[in-house]
Amino acid sequence: METTATSFLRLVKIMDELRAQCPWDKKQTIQTLRSLTIEETYELADAITEGNWKEIREELGDILLHIVFYAKIAGEQKQFSLEDVINGVCEKLIFRHPHIYGDVQVKNEDDVKRNWEKLKLKEGKKSVLGGVPAALPATVKAMRLQEKAKQVGFEWDNRGQVWEKVEEEMQELQEAIEGGNAGNIEEEYGDLVFSLINYARFLHVDAENALERTNKKFIDRFTRMEQAAIAGGRNLSEMSLEEMDKIWNQIKKQKTES
Repeated sequence: METTATSFLRLVKIMDELRAQCPWDKKQTIQTLRSLTIEETYELADAITEGNWKEIREELGDILLHIVFYAKIAGEQKQFSLEDVINGVCEKLIFRHPHIYGDVQVKNEDDVKRNWEKLKLKEGKKSVLGGVPAALPATVKAMRLQEKAKQVGFEWDNRGQVWEKVEEEMQELQEAIEGGNAGNIEEEYGDLVFSLINYARFLHVDAENALERTNKKFIDRFTRMEQAAIAGGRNLSEMSLEEMDKIWNQIKKQKTES
């Protein structure tokens, strides 16, 4: 019976063979792999949003391949080995979980997160926000910034207070719109979105995932609206907004009833 260890070693062996024999694999660098890795990560995120376990398994395999690939290139350049990568994350996990591997006591998940951030500062991080990648999509970045700020107590007590902040930002946006300054409008709009993302956290909603689900729902309904128009012998560009809205509402109703 094949074990996890033997399966992993099989992948490492295949990577060694491909790097030595395949023209494409020979040519790759960490720079050429970068964009492919980002693409694979988004494909995994998409599979998770869809709840498609078959695709999740496949995309995890692709990402695991990339990890082994990067480590292979690093080994060739005498930077670090795959063993260094694995042992490094093992040591990090042990150090950052003293409630499991030491004598620290925790009451709940929030205690674990607070300890995690304190330990990261001991490792040399200058700010609790320092671990948030600059290249993260803005919605995800906002969530991570808010979560990290929470670990040092910079957090509202309840969601009612957060909603009051949302309403305050809505008012400030309206005032900016009335003022007509494009820069102020953009700034206040950003503040409103940031506060809504914060409210999503208090509702235990993943703002990024929620928006992506809405994107997918819009795509589905819009393409069905296009098909309905064609079935009626027309194109959307020939229809009024009222006519399109009527079809849209019919599609929404069909989805609700199904």
